[in-house]
Amino acid sequence: MNAITQFSIRDLADEFDVTSRTLRFYEEKGLLSPKREGQTRWYSGADRTRLRLILRGKRLGLSLEESAEIINLYDPAAGNKKQIQALLTRIQDKRAELLEKQRELAQVLDDLQLSEQRCLAALKEKT
Repeated sequence: MNAITQFSIRDLADEFDVTSRTLRFYEEKGLLSPKREGQTRWYSGADRTRLRLILRGKRLGLSLEESAEIINLYDPAAGNKKQIQALLTRIQDKRAELLEKQRELAQVLDDLQLSEQRCLAALKEKT
């Protein structure tokens, strides 16, 4: 095996701080395609890149399905324009979703503060 272009499950698990179970899960989902030698899995450089992209998508709040869809649009011959556009759309959608959640959270915090002030005022009146 060429250590430069192929990686064991332990190599990738250590490098990306994930469990071997996580890697096997991604394999079951068809996102990684290691070669097998007996019980040993050997991941290619492409698998390593796909894993990096899956984990990046996770950090961005994308579902595994969304990440897989974007990864599968990889087409260097076309300059990856469709892939980049799909990612940009997902980023914009996720940002809008999070901003809405932020607004909702700010409203809840304001409501809590007002309720707390009313409770404190009511307690003050009772003493």
